[in-house]
Amino acid sequence: MQIWVDADACPAVIKDILYRVAERTQIPVTLVANQLMRVPGSKYIRALQVPSGADVADAEIVERLSPGDLVVTGDIPLAALVLERGGFALNPRGDFYTKDTIAQQLTMRAFMEELRSGGVDTGGPAAFNQGDRQAFANALDRHLARQRPRA
Repeated sequence: MQIWVDADACPAVIKDILYRVAERTQIPVTLVANQLMRVPGSKYIRALQVPSGADVADAEIVERLSPGDLVVTGDIPLAALVLERGGFALNPRGDFYTKDTIAQQLTMRAFMEELRSGGVDTGGPAAFNQGDRQAFANALDRHLARQRPRA
């Protein structure tokens, strides 16, 4: 199992949680981004810089993904590709994308994009808060407990 992070838009507090999880569980965490990223020195944590461009980081994650890997992303189209490839997708607010809900989420995303392109101010997501951080940490811990082989 590997944890991949769509790191360009991932909140710093989520990255910090993932760094601690990598050390504690010895599960490799790779942050993929268009920009150079500094990560703690660890044999379980690495940063992968990809060229600039729309969806370049997403394509790199999908290409390297193995079934059962976890991807941390807020990008709904990336999450859909992860699910198609047999991976798990978790957003930074602690919600898992599922095969049962991804089509609806893609449709809603397209609808909101259409509204914005028509000049409608749809607002943005709510500010990231302590409750989101805790929900992410709890969802990640539950997922890892389910995925780890039993001794």
